Amino acid sequence: MSRPERLKALIQSLGTGPARTAAELAARFGVTERTIYRDMDRLRAEGVPLAGTPGQGYRLTATFALPPLALSARELEALHLGLSIVGEAGDAGLAKAAASLSARIDGALSEDAGTAGARWGFTPTPTGTAAEYLRFLPTLRAALRARQKIALRLRDGSEHQMRLLALEYHGRLWICGGWCEGCGAFHRVRLDEISDHRLLTALFVDEPGRDLAAYRAAV
Repeated sequence: MSRPERLKALIQSLGTGPARTAAELAARFGVTERTIYRDMDRLRAEGVPLAGTPGQGYRLTATFALPPLALSARELEALHLGLSIVGEAGDAGLAKAAASLSARIDGALSEDAGTAGARWGFTPTPTGTAAEYLRFLPTLRAALRARQKIALRLRDGSEHQMRLLALEYHGRLWICGGWCEGCGAFHRVRLDEISDHRLLTALFVDEPGRDLAAYRAAV
């Protein structure tokens, strides 16, 4: 049994009946007690609500507990954006729970070298509501897929005619980037900076110095 499988089985075992000692669990899963102690530390670090200490036995202290999950980037986006919307709900209890869950996800992700320094946070944007913030995503994604130029009007009154090359997600901060025809350079725009947008009739193809590889090298 792999460690992820064992951790899942441990949660299921601790969810029913009395507290179970490390010796009992070690015998059941065919590992050492030291391994069980490490597993308990890992489960606690991942937010599983456990009570107990070595020699006293372990048990779950909450009605519900999820096994360790591996989420794709898109699933994590959906989770965080959903929490943003719940956080704006009128129900104070749900908003508090959403903030708490977001903080726990922050804590887990901060230990991953791949996300170090990119805290997810609870507020999705510096200004506006989640619904306002997300309304641009469908059109931006469509433009990106179709290789269709798009005009972005920003809150400061400026306008950029863009060849979108990337739609990035950084800690619940969405950024679109690409080649700005007016600036003659690569440009990145936070979605909360956009006040309006419109699709243009012109399509584009990759050109040396204006493609995704060049964009990544530049930014």
